[in-house]
Amino acid sequence: MRRSATLLRSLLAGVALAALGRLAQAQNAALNARIAQLATQEEAKVIAWRRDFHEHPELGNEETRTAGIVAAHLKKLGLEVQTGVGRTGVVGVLRGGKPGPVVALRADMDGLPLTESNDLPFASKVKSTYLGQPVGVMHACGHDTHVAMLMGAAEVLSQVKKDVPGTVKFIFQPAEEGSLPGVEGGAKLMVKEGVLDKPKVDAVFGVHIQAQTEVGNLTYRPGGEMASSDRFTIKVRGKGAHGAYPWNSVDPVVTSAQIIIGLQTIVSREIKLIDDAAVVTVGTVHGGVRYNVIPADVELSGTIRALDPAVQQRIWASIRRIATNIAESAGATAEVTIEPYVPVTSNDPALTARMLPTLQAAAGPGHVREIKAVTGAEDFSFYQEKVPGLFLFVGGMAKGQDPATAADHHTAGFRIDESGLTLGVKTLATLAVDYLDSSNRKQK
Repeated sequence: MRRSATLLRSLLAGVALAALGRLAQAQNAALNARIAQLATQEEAKVIAWRRDFHEHPELGNEETRTAGIVAAHLKKLGLEVQTGVGRTGVVGVLRGGKPGPVVALRADMDGLPLTESNDLPFASKVKSTYLGQPVGVMHACGHDTHVAMLMGAAEVLSQVKKDVPGTVKFIFQPAEEGSLPGVEGGAKLMVKEGVLDKPKVDAVFGVHIQAQTEVGNLTYRPGGEMASSDRFTIKVRGKGAHGAYPWNSVDPVVTSAQIIIGLQTIVSREIKLIDDAAVVTVGTVHGGVRYNVIPADVELSGTIRALDPAVQQRIWASIRRIATNIAESAGATAEVTIEPYVPVTSNDPALTARMLPTLQAAAGPGHVREIKAVTGAEDFSFYQEKVPGLFLFVGGMAKGQDPATAADHHTAGFRIDESGLTLGVKTLATLAVDYLDSSNRKQK
C-alpha cells in the first residue's frame, strides 16, 4: 500500500509539474505576442530616434548628446540608470515583476570619421577632428539603428515589466569602432568597470544591422562568427644614402618591400584555409622625404584577422619571424610591435542552439539562416569572454535589392531600409524574455 501511495503521489506530482510547465509556456507565448504587437506600435518612434541619431553622429568616446537622449529615455521608463560608464556609456536596469536571472542587451553608439554622400533629409553634416585632421562624421555602420532598436526594446519591455521573469540590463556602449591611440574605451573598458556585475549578468545578446541582408531576415553563426583584430607595426632600420649611390646604403625601402611580399605567404602557405579564414594586410608604408634620397628607416603597419585564437597566435609568431629574418638577411633590423584590439566574436554554441527557436519565431519560417564567418571584427567579444553571448545580424537591405548594389558598411554611401528595425526591436525583447523564462523553468 505504501509503495502504491508513493507511486501515486509521484505520478500526481509529475502531472502537476507538466501542467505548470504547459501553463508557463502558454504565458510566455502570450507575452511574446504582446511584445510583437508593441514592437510594431513603436516603429515610427524607433525610426524617428534613428534619424535623429543619424543626423547628429558623434565619434567614439564623444557620444555625449546620444548618451543624454538615451539616459533621459531610460529614466522616463522608470529604469535604474547609470551614466558615464566606460566614459560616455549608459546602463539601464529593468527589474521584472517576477524573480529570475539577469540578461544583458547591448547597442553601440559611435559614428565614424567619414563625410556622408547620401542625399537624405537627415543626412549628417557634422564636422569634427580626428587624429588632428578635419573630418566629417557619419553613422556609416548602423550604430544609430542599434541605439534606436535597443531604446525601443527597453520601452516595449517596460510596458510588460510585471510579466518579465527576471532582470534586463540595457548596455549602451561608446567607442565600438575604437578609441584614439593610447585612450582606453569601448566594451573592454565597460567590462573593466563592472558593466556585467551588480547585478551579475548571466547571458548577453547583441544585434548588428546588415546592409547586404534583406529586411525581415536574421543571420547568425555558432562559434567563431567574426574575426579577432590586431594591429601590427614594423619599423625597418637600415642606412641612408644618396639615391645615386645605393651601394653605400642598407636600403630599408627594398627591405620593406621584401617583408611585405614575405608576409603574404603567411595566409597563402601557413594557414589551413579550408578550416579557418585569416587575413594579414599591410595598410601603410611610410619612409623617406625626397625622391633621390634613400632613407634610414621605413615604417609599415597593418591588420591581422583570425577566427581561431590558435591561428591568431601563429600569425603573430610568423610576422615576427619573417620580418626580422628578412631584415637581417639585408643587413637591416626590424622591430615588430603587435597590438591586440579585439578577440574573436564567438557565439556560445549551447546558448545559440537554445535561442534558435526564439529567432525563428521572431522572424518567421525561412527567415533565419546560418552564415559563414566574416573577417570583420566586433568588440562585443569582450562581453563573450566573461559570459555566454549571442551576436546576430538583422537585415537592413530593401526587399528585392541586389546585395552587390548595396553600399558596404564603413563607406560614405552606406544606407539602411528602416522597415527592418521593428524586427530588431522584437528580436532583442523576445531574446531577453525567452532566455529568462527558459532559465527559470530549468531551475524548477
